[in-house]
Amino acid sequence: MHRLRADCPWDAEQTHRSLVPYLVEETFEVVEALETVAGDTEAGDVQLREELGDLLFQVYFHAEIAAERGAFDLDDVAAGIADKLVRRHPHVFAGEDVPDDLLDLWERRKAVEKQRSSALDGIPDMSALSRAAKVVGRARSHRVDVELDATPISADELGPALLALVARAQASGIDAEQATRDALRALEARVVAAERG
Repeated sequence: MHRLRADCPWDAEQTHRSLVPYLVEETFEVVEALETVAGDTEAGDVQLREELGDLLFQVYFHAEIAAERGAFDLDDVAAGIADKLVRRHPHVFAGEDVPDDLLDLWERRKAVEKQRSSALDGIPDMSALSRAAKVVGRARSHRVDVELDATPISADELGPALLALVARAQASGIDAEQATRDALRALEARVVAAERG
């Protein structure tokens, strides 16, 4: 990475911001490999290994850029995640009992560490559908009372229903992603209002 930053004109001019599209793309390529080929065949495992390497390269790249300005380096990144995992797993590293709800404990510890006051704090920008899943999940886990239809549905029903809605939106000249974002912003406003009581 040092050599690339020094000797490759393209690598040398990159910034954290300019690399964002590549980080997103590499992340989705790992997801695709996990969902389609990983574990099925030796070739699938080779593909997953390659995609994970491409994603790891992004971590190296960002750490190198930060190290150049003296902010942190790859060792700091590794130490930070190791410390966080130890801190958030007292049932593994500190002899505490395994809690009944591990995910709830994880969210509560994270909220305390990061001084979060809202169920929505810390949810990053992502696709509208992914963000919606996060917002709904957080509202539910934080027991924020917002009325949503939570009738169970099977994956076999959900996928085709979503595709049909996207097709209907396109036929109507509606950007499905934007419409979902608009509805999501309204839901987030209801979550915040409910939290304020």
